[in-house]
Amino acid sequence: MMLSDRNSGSTSVNAFADRLADAGIWERAGARWSSAEKKTLICCRVVDETHDVKTFTLSAEEGLPFSFEPGQFVTISVEIGGQAVTRCYTISSPPTRPYTLSITVKRVPAGVVSNWLHDTLHPGSSLQVYGPSGVFTPSSHPTRKSLYLSAGSGITPLMSMTRAGYDLGLNRDVVFLHSARTPEDIIFRTELSQLSASANLLKVLHVCEGTGFEDNWKGPVGRLSLELLERQVPDFREREVFTCGPAGYMKSVRNILVEGGHDPDRYHQESFDIAAASADDGVTAAPALPCDVTTGVRHSFGVRLARSGRTFTMDDTETILAAARKAGVPVPSSCGQGLCGTCKTSVLEGDVDMQHNGGIRQREIDKGLRLLCCSRAKSDLVLDL
Repeated sequence: MMLSDRNSGSTSVNAFADRLADAGIWERAGARWSSAEKKTLICCRVVDETHDVKTFTLSAEEGLPFSFEPGQFVTISVEIGGQAVTRCYTISSPPTRPYTLSITVKRVPAGVVSNWLHDTLHPGSSLQVYGPSGVFTPSSHPTRKSLYLSAGSGITPLMSMTRAGYDLGLNRDVVFLHSARTPEDIIFRTELSQLSASANLLKVLHVCEGTGFEDNWKGPVGRLSLELLERQVPDFREREVFTCGPAGYMKSVRNILVEGGHDPDRYHQESFDIAAASADDGVTAAPALPCDVTTGVRHSFGVRLARSGRTFTMDDTETILAAARKAGVPVPSSCGQGLCGTCKTSVLEGDVDMQHNGGIRQREIDKGLRLLCCSRAKSDLVLDL
């Protein structure tokens, strides 16, 4: 994530910044905002990045700062056609500018929420947003040499990392290689050019599938390949790789790196499943399990919600989220696959079997938090809801 200013390079400053990153101090710009807590944010600025991409800058109603790590995302909730719909969007702004938070959204054909945002959200509008979540962050993988690979709107988490690194003056070697359809589709093109001009260890490269209307395009034309990577980033095997983009792009990147001999343990990708999150109701619940194959018996358990006092019953073949929804209990959720962390809840009493996909950290598990979308009861439960 991390760059340096040409006029700075103090070893002591960089060491201190490294310790901040390693200790998770990114989160402490403001009071901790839980991924399960919904806040009303106010749109204060809208910027056209490209012909089909807008950045929406948001501030808190009460004017307080935000706390998050670069690379994390938030979950927004909007009402469209009388139905509540949720979507996850990566934060494109850095935590080093804590009084605003930005999401950068590409208008997707037939995309319910992206079109609503582009057509409806204006300065002065309000938006319901759940707190930051996600583990695609540089503080989880400290390194001094990084390679950022992105395509399309997958540039957003890497842009947050880049902006944060620049603001902190971190002395780290970053190559940022972004893929786009045409030069006109490059998001943050001007800003990245300015950053690379003023940071001596940041190298920005773009590869476009075609030149579009820019006849004087000087960059590579085509798609990312091993040959192009060898030519543009000859030391890529020495770098920690962070990648984000469409699923097909990330699969291709991984294959290229494996073919090129890059260590898979040094490869990190944003794994949130955008396709799953775009289901009609915004939630794809984990499937129910079959009953006990040896006895054919389903075990039934009671669930009590400590705050509301509501109760419902469930069996051990369904997730707590699915059972709660069946009982008419509203639970904040988005991906439904243990990725986003929106349904993170404290289990005050009882035991569950949780099979998550990275949406919760070990320190949160140690505190009793569980993801309800991928947790199944093993006893009667009391939840902090």
